[in-house]
Order: sequence, then structure tokens, then C-alpha cells
Amino acid sequence: MKEKVVLAYSGGLDTTAIIPWLKENFNYDVVCCCINCGQGNELDGLEERAKACGAAKLYIEDITDEFCEDYIMPCVQAGAIYENKYLLGTSMARPGIAKKLVEIARKEGAVAICHGATGKGNDQIRFELGIKALAPDIKIIAPWRMTDIWTLQSREDEIEYCEAHGIHLPFSDDSSYSRDRNIWHISHEGLELEDPENAPNYEHLLVLGVTPEKAVDEPEEVTMTFEKGVPTSINGVQMKVADIITKLNELGGKHGIGIIDIVENRVVGMKSRGVYETPGGTILMEAHAQLEELVLDRDTMKEKKDIGNHFAQLVYEGKWFTPLREALQAFVEKTQEYVTGEVKFRLYKGNIIKAGTTSPYSLYDSSLASFTTGDLYDHHDADGFITLFGLPLKVRAMKMKEVKTLNNTK
Repeated sequence: MKEKVVLAYSGGLDTTAIIPWLKENFNYDVVCCCINCGQGNELDGLEERAKACGAAKLYIEDITDEFCEDYIMPCVQAGAIYENKYLLGTSMARPGIAKKLVEIARKEGAVAICHGATGKGNDQIRFELGIKALAPDIKIIAPWRMTDIWTLQSREDEIEYCEAHGIHLPFSDDSSYSRDRNIWHISHEGLELEDPENAPNYEHLLVLGVTPEKAVDEPEEVTMTFEKGVPTSINGVQMKVADIITKLNELGGKHGIGIIDIVENRVVGMKSRGVYETPGGTILMEAHAQLEELVLDRDTMKEKKDIGNHFAQLVYEGKWFTPLREALQAFVEKTQEYVTGEVKFRLYKGNIIKAGTTSPYSLYDSSLASFTTGDLYDHHDADGFITLFGLPLKVRAMKMKEVKTLNNTK
């Protein structure tokens, strides 16, 4: 009986060409595994395609709810944003995919897991760190790094290779963007984006929405509720997290929300330029932050911001299955204990405009915040506070004056 390899299969040209390549070079039975993270109709026709290319079996595993609840929400609650812009749409999905690949490999008794990530990108790191953490005994095959036997360097090469093996597929050698899509976002790389001097061709590029200029002319009021940092409803309709993200994608896309153009620093040391569409995610992150600023105290917010940046770095680098990520998440989960309430905002031409926030745990006290004197705050108390708070500055200034006077008398 032949040994088995589990292939992370997207149905695209790269992973389709890898099926006959694995059979030819390793004599494996190829078990394809497509992980559904909410990428929609991209999954249509995959079984026929995989079988036509020589796969012994195809799994289509839907982890959309798990992705939303176990990976997206911890990042939302942490406020994890990489390099101040990127909402980690691809990064968050990779550990869940790696986990499922390992599960299928164990089920099938496979000796190896194969992925189609290139040797220049971040995904090779994310996939492989996840697999190593969960199944250190399973071999990893990365064709794009095996240049001695993987000689395909272009779409044209891959199409020719498939045709030479009697596989005729509905792919063309026309240039197109390199995209990654799931329920949270879609990323775009390639074509004009490869030169930072070029403006994105948004007319050709966008999938989930429109630019603010093309957005509808009427603003839209939205109300969301949260329970312990988790969204529970939109406009009074209770929904699970996945359905909330789907609905927010619809709303955000219509109003031109969540389009970013970023030059980011990859883990492997190079800069890359991409455009990300994250309409629903942008709204959800903003709504969650809007509620947090009402219920979290100053010191916790300050510490949480630093941890959020660290959390984003770990996720971006593929270090999900680490003790540090678990420890940081434990801190974040504690901060969410009272992040409960209602958030209102208005969507208009790419903007998310606050329209009111309420929470039973609000730390905002109108008697304190008001210009009128309340029972809890005596203006005279500020005298002593400022004296002590400013004491280091005053002492330093006095000492500097003494030194200057001493030098002038010499």
C-alpha cells in the first residue's frame, strides 16, 4: 500500500499542479483537503477537479464558525492590528487550517503534509509552525522551495505540466491578481500593485465592495450589542458571530468601508505591497473599540494596547500555538469581562461615525465629567495632585538653575 500525503488544496492552479507532481516524484496517494473558512463559491467544482488530477480523495472541511469564534474574536478582543493597518485576515486563518490538516493526516494515516505556499511569503511559516506544534512527527513538503525537482516557475509552466499529464483545466495564462479570501477579508497582490508608485486599479480589483466615491449617497444607522466582548446582534436581530461578520461585510461593502493599501514587512525580511478589503472586520473592530473606551480603565487600556500589538505580531508570524499567545489571550479575556453594552454608529462614504454608546459597566460619570462641581470631585484637590505630579519637573528645573548659577560664578 502506498504512503499518503495530505495536500492543502485550494483548487487553484498551483495546488492543482501539485497533485500529479506529488504522485510522480514521491509515489504518494494524494489526499486533498480544502478548508472552508468562508470563501464562498471558490469551492464550487473542487471535487471533480481534484479527482481529475489524480487525487485519491478530497475532504472539504467547513471551519467557518470555529474560525470566527476561536481565531477572529480573540484578535478582535485584543485589538490586534499589524503595523497599524492590517487586520490579519490571512494570518488568523492559517492556524485553523494547519490544525485541520493535521486532523485529516492523523485520520488518514498520512506520513506528510504538503502546501503550495511560496518560499518568499509568510504562509509557509504559518502553515509549518502550526504543523510542527501539533504534529512534529509528520513530514512537511513545500514544493516551491524544492527547486531541484519543482521546476515550474510560472502559470504557463504549470498549465503545460498539467496538459502533459493529460489534465485539461479551465485555467488561462492571463495575468491576474494573487488573492486570498475568507469570511473576514480578501487580499490582492500582483499586477500594478507590485510597483508602489502605481495607484491601485480599484475598478478592476475590488470584490467585496466599492470605493467611498462609488458608495451609496445615504448614510446608514447601525446598532450592535456585545456580551463580554463578543458581538451578539445587529439592529436588534440576534446572530452568531459568523452571521454578524457576513452582515457587516454586506453593509461595509456598500458604504466603501475597510479598503487599505499597505506596504508591509513580511516575516522573511522583504517588503510587499497589497490591498486588503475588510469591510465587516473594520466595522466590528471599531464597534468593539468604541465600547471598550467606555468600560476599561486608563491603565488597563494602556497595557492592552501594547499587548494587542504584541498579539498581532505573534499571529502575523504564525506563532498561534505557543504558550505566549495563550498567556496574552488570557489577559485579553480578563479585560473582556465587562465589555457588554450597545454601540451605535453611522456608515457613510468610507467612514464609521459614532452615534452613541451605552453599557451597564460604563466608567463614564457625568457628575465627574461635567464642568459643574459634583460630590466626587473637589477642584481644590487638583492643587495637591499637580504639585506632586509635577514635582520631578520642578526639582530638575531648580537643580539645573543651581548648576547654571554655579558655572556663571566661576
